[in-house]
Amino acid sequence: MGKKLLSLLVACGVVLLATSLPVLAAGKSHDVTTEIVSVDAKANTITIKDEKGASKTVKVLEAAVASLKDVKSGDHVTLTCQDNDKGEHEGVTAIKVEKHEKAG
Repeated sequence: MGKKLLSLLVACGVVLLATSLPVLAAGKSHDVTTEIVSVDAKANTITIKDEKGASKTVKVLEAAVASLKDVKSGDHVTLTCQDNDKGEHEGVTAIKVEKHEKAG
């Protein structure tokens, strides 16, 4: 009986560990507010201005590809970026266009 219980506990631990590994491997995400320079829907990339004003092309991941049709050059956006476990940029997972009120 003790061996069966131990085997069951070990099996449950393996299942829990296996289901949590993808979350751990996903790294972290962060938001960046920036301006779109250009959109390449075929390559799933966008070119943005970084904080110093230089252009930088970044990959748009599957979760945000549908948003590419909603953005254009000159749009101010907030990007949610996915980083790997080393903190290196992997790609954009969400694009939110910032709404500007028109003066009137």
